[in-house]
Amino acid sequence: MKIGFKNIEARALNDKDKGRAHAVLGPLERDVMEVLWADDGVCGKDVFNGLREQREIALTTVLTVLDRLVKKGFVKKDATKTVNVFTPACTKDEFGKKVSAEVFKSLFDISTGGASASFVDVLAKTDPVELDRLSELIEKKKKELKRR
Repeated sequence: MKIGFKNIEARALNDKDKGRAHAVLGPLERDVMEVLWADDGVCGKDVFNGLREQREIALTTVLTVLDRLVKKGFVKKDATKTVNVFTPACTKDEFGKKVSAEVFKSLFDISTGGASASFVDVLAKTDPVELDRLSELIEKKKKELKRR
């Protein structure tokens, strides 16, 4: 399945999110996407009801965020029913992979060696076991490339 988002761009996060350099979704957008990923097609009011347990928010704000997510290509809107039904354009895992790929591509455009070294360093600090998996993936990809 090809995922085509219209606007994947990293942007600076607010002070509350320091410690991470970039994000694609703001905090409210992330919360809206979490509600959508947890359900299979919901109306704006259902998203609102899911969010108001966590935060004080207006229905109009939720509807605005949903429309923006539709314009960005992250959410699909079915307006053929009596109520608009919103679904995520992809699974949470697919979203993470697509965003990661775009971020890595941007980093490698700047500095391939530095980005690779930083990635390995961060991975070693956060999940050393994953380094073995990364080595396996690299070897698998090398074999695939040799067969071409």
